Amino acid sequence: MTSKSLTELIAQADERGLAASGLACLDRCLPLLAPEDDMLRPLWAGLAGGEEEWAGALTAARQAMEGVPPGDEDAALVRGMLGAAPSDWAVPSLREWADGCSATALEVHRRFDMGDCAAETVERCREGGTDGVGPLVEGELRRQAQVLEILAEPPGGNGLRHALEVSTEGRRILRAAVSRRARVTG
Repeated sequence: MTSKSLTELIAQADERGLAASGLACLDRCLPLLAPEDDMLRPLWAGLAGGEEEWAGALTAARQAMEGVPPGDEDAALVRGMLGAAPSDWAVPSLREWADGCSATALEVHRRFDMGDCAAETVERCREGGTDGVGPLVEGELRRQAQVLEILAEPPGGNGLRHALEVSTEGRRILRAAVSRRARVTG
Protein backbone atom coordinates (compact mmCIF):
# COMPACT_ATOMS: atom_id res chain seq x y z
CA MET A 1 0.00 0.00 0.00
CA THR A 2 1.04 3.60 -0.47
CA SER A 3 2.99 5.56 2.12
CA LYS A 4 -0.03 7.88 2.49
CA SER A 5 -3.21 6.75 4.16
CA LEU A 6 -6.44 6.57 2.25
CA THR A 7 -7.84 9.53 4.17
CA GLU A 8 -4.73 11.58 3.29
CA LEU A 9 -5.08 10.71 -0.40
CA ILE A 10 -8.74 11.78 -0.34
CA ALA A 11 -7.86 15.00 1.47
CA GLN A 12 -5.28 15.89 -1.21
CA ALA A 13 -7.30 14.94 -4.31
CA ASP A 14 -8.70 17.46 -6.78
CA GLU A 15 -12.22 17.44 -8.25
CA ARG A 16 -11.38 14.89 -10.93
CA GLY A 17 -9.65 12.55 -8.49
CA LEU A 18 -12.47 12.80 -5.97
CA ALA A 19 -15.19 12.18 -8.55
CA ALA A 20 -13.26 9.22 -9.97
CA SER A 21 -12.59 7.83 -6.50
CA GLY A 22 -16.27 7.88 -5.56
CA LEU A 23 -17.33 6.52 -8.94
CA ALA A 24 -14.75 3.72 -8.81
CA CYS A 25 -15.99 2.65 -5.35
CA LEU A 26 -19.55 2.62 -6.66
CA ASP A 27 -18.49 0.76 -9.80
CA ARG A 28 -16.69 -1.97 -7.84
CA CYS A 29 -19.80 -2.55 -5.70
CA LEU A 30 -22.18 -2.65 -8.66
CA PRO A 31 -22.52 -6.49 -8.68
CA LEU A 32 -24.66 -6.18 -5.54
CA LEU A 33 -27.20 -4.01 -7.32
CA ALA A 34 -27.18 -4.48 -11.08
CA PRO A 35 -26.41 -7.40 -13.35
CA GLU A 36 -25.04 -5.15 -16.09
CA ASP A 37 -21.43 -4.01 -15.87
CA ASP A 38 -21.90 -1.09 -18.22
CA MET A 39 -24.59 0.78 -16.27
CA LEU A 40 -22.07 3.36 -15.11
CA ARG A 41 -20.19 3.77 -18.42
CA PRO A 42 -21.99 7.06 -19.19
CA LEU A 43 -20.88 8.37 -15.82
CA TRP A 44 -17.26 7.40 -16.54
CA ALA A 45 -17.59 9.24 -19.88
CA GLY A 46 -19.08 12.24 -18.07
CA LEU A 47 -16.16 12.18 -15.67
CA ALA A 48 -13.80 12.47 -18.61
CA GLY A 49 -15.69 15.60 -19.68
CA GLY A 50 -15.24 17.14 -16.24
CA GLU A 51 -17.49 19.80 -14.82
CA GLU A 52 -19.37 20.38 -18.07
CA GLU A 53 -20.53 16.76 -18.46
CA TRP A 54 -20.67 15.42 -14.90
CA ALA A 55 -24.18 16.57 -13.88
CA GLY A 56 -25.82 15.30 -17.07
CA ALA A 57 -24.08 11.95 -16.88
CA LEU A 58 -25.04 11.62 -13.22
CA THR A 59 -28.70 12.22 -14.07
CA ALA A 60 -28.50 9.57 -16.82
CA ALA A 61 -26.91 7.04 -14.42
CA ARG A 62 -29.61 7.64 -11.83
CA GLN A 63 -32.32 7.18 -14.45
CA ALA A 64 -30.72 3.92 -15.61
CA MET A 65 -30.69 2.70 -12.02
CA GLU A 66 -34.43 3.39 -11.58
CA GLY A 67 -35.29 0.16 -13.41
CA VAL A 68 -33.14 -1.97 -11.11
CA PRO A 69 -35.05 -3.79 -8.34
CA PRO A 70 -34.32 -2.45 -4.84
CA GLY A 71 -32.48 -5.57 -3.64
CA ASP A 72 -31.29 -6.29 -0.11
CA GLU A 73 -29.47 -4.22 2.49
CA ASP A 74 -26.15 -4.48 0.62
CA ALA A 75 -27.80 -3.28 -2.60
CA ALA A 76 -29.31 -0.37 -0.66
CA LEU A 77 -25.81 0.70 0.39
CA VAL A 78 -24.72 0.74 -3.24
CA ARG A 79 -27.85 2.61 -4.35
CA GLY A 80 -27.17 5.13 -1.58
CA MET A 81 -23.70 5.81 -2.98
CA LEU A 82 -25.19 6.85 -6.32
CA GLY A 83 -27.96 8.82 -4.61
CA ALA A 84 -25.42 10.78 -2.57
CA ALA A 85 -23.32 11.80 -5.60
CA PRO A 86 -23.21 15.58 -5.88
CA SER A 87 -24.18 17.09 -9.20
CA ASP A 88 -21.95 20.10 -8.60
CA TRP A 89 -18.25 19.88 -9.44
CA ALA A 90 -16.92 21.36 -6.21
CA VAL A 91 -14.16 20.00 -4.00
CA PRO A 92 -16.06 20.05 -0.68
CA SER A 93 -19.10 18.12 -1.92
CA LEU A 94 -17.03 15.72 -4.05
CA ARG A 95 -14.66 15.08 -1.12
CA GLU A 96 -17.56 14.29 1.21
CA TRP A 97 -19.01 11.93 -1.41
CA ALA A 98 -15.67 10.22 -2.16
CA ASP A 99 -15.02 9.75 1.55
CA GLY A 100 -18.49 8.28 2.08
CA CYS A 101 -18.12 5.99 -0.94
CA SER A 102 -14.75 4.82 0.36
CA ALA A 103 -16.21 3.86 3.73
CA THR A 104 -19.28 2.25 2.16
CA ALA A 105 -17.27 0.21 -0.34
CA LEU A 106 -15.03 -1.06 2.45
CA GLU A 107 -18.08 -1.97 4.54
CA VAL A 108 -19.56 -3.88 1.59
CA HIS A 109 -16.29 -5.77 1.11
CA ARG A 110 -16.08 -6.46 4.86
CA ARG A 111 -19.50 -8.11 4.75
CA PHE A 112 -18.36 -10.53 2.05
CA ASP A 113 -14.84 -11.10 3.35
CA MET A 114 -13.76 -14.46 4.69
CA GLY A 115 -12.01 -12.88 7.65
CA ASP A 116 -13.59 -11.78 10.91
CA CYS A 117 -12.98 -8.06 10.55
CA ALA A 118 -14.85 -5.60 12.76
CA ALA A 119 -16.23 -2.37 11.32
CA GLU A 120 -13.90 -0.38 13.61
CA THR A 121 -10.91 -2.18 12.11
CA VAL A 122 -11.89 -1.10 8.61
CA GLU A 123 -12.15 2.55 9.68
CA ARG A 124 -8.74 2.32 11.36
CA CYS A 125 -7.27 0.85 8.18
CA ARG A 126 -8.42 3.88 6.20
CA GLU A 127 -5.89 5.79 8.32
CA GLY A 128 -3.09 3.40 7.32
CA GLY A 129 -2.13 -0.26 7.52
CA THR A 130 -4.11 -3.42 6.95
CA ASP A 131 -3.67 -5.33 10.21
CA GLY A 132 -6.71 -7.39 11.08
CA VAL A 133 -8.53 -7.22 7.74
CA GLY A 134 -9.34 -10.03 5.34
CA PRO A 135 -8.24 -10.28 1.72
CA LEU A 136 -11.32 -8.59 0.22
CA VAL A 137 -10.99 -5.52 2.44
CA GLU A 138 -7.23 -5.37 1.92
CA GLY A 139 -7.68 -5.53 -1.85
CA GLU A 140 -10.34 -2.81 -1.76
CA LEU A 141 -8.08 -0.57 0.33
CA ARG A 142 -5.31 -1.09 -2.22
CA ARG A 143 -7.59 -0.37 -5.20
CA GLN A 144 -8.95 2.80 -3.61
CA ALA A 145 -5.42 4.08 -3.04
CA GLN A 146 -4.39 3.10 -6.59
CA VAL A 147 -7.24 5.07 -8.15
CA LEU A 148 -6.41 8.18 -6.12
CA GLU A 149 -2.68 7.88 -6.91
CA ILE A 150 -3.33 7.35 -10.62
CA LEU A 151 -5.52 10.44 -10.80
CA ALA A 152 -3.11 12.56 -8.76
CA GLU A 153 -0.79 12.43 -11.77
CA PRO A 154 -1.05 15.30 -14.26
CA PRO A 155 -4.03 14.94 -16.65
CA GLY A 156 -3.45 14.04 -20.24
CA GLY A 157 -2.43 10.42 -19.93
CA ASN A 158 -4.55 7.34 -19.57
CA GLY A 159 -5.40 7.96 -15.91
CA LEU A 160 -9.16 7.50 -16.21
CA ARG A 161 -8.76 4.40 -18.35
CA HIS A 162 -6.33 2.92 -15.82
CA ALA A 163 -8.68 3.81 -12.94
CA LEU A 164 -11.51 2.07 -14.78
CA GLU A 165 -9.32 -1.02 -15.26
CA VAL A 166 -8.56 -1.11 -11.52
CA SER A 167 -12.28 -0.78 -10.82
CA THR A 168 -13.20 -3.51 -13.30
CA GLU A 169 -10.77 -5.90 -11.62
CA GLY A 170 -12.32 -5.13 -8.24
CA ARG A 171 -15.85 -5.64 -9.57
CA ARG A 172 -14.89 -9.11 -10.82
CA ILE A 173 -13.45 -10.00 -7.42
CA LEU A 174 -16.55 -8.85 -5.54
CA ARG A 175 -18.80 -10.65 -8.01
CA ALA A 176 -16.88 -13.88 -7.32
CA ALA A 177 -17.22 -13.35 -3.55
CA VAL A 178 -20.97 -12.74 -3.89
CA SER A 179 -21.29 -15.87 -6.03
CA ARG A 180 -19.29 -17.91 -3.54
CA ARG A 181 -21.50 -16.78 -0.67
CA ALA A 182 -24.66 -17.60 -2.66
CA ARG A 183 -23.36 -21.14 -3.26
CA VAL A 184 -22.47 -21.63 0.40
CA THR A 185 -25.72 -20.20 1.83
CA GLY A 186 -28.00 -21.24 -1.04
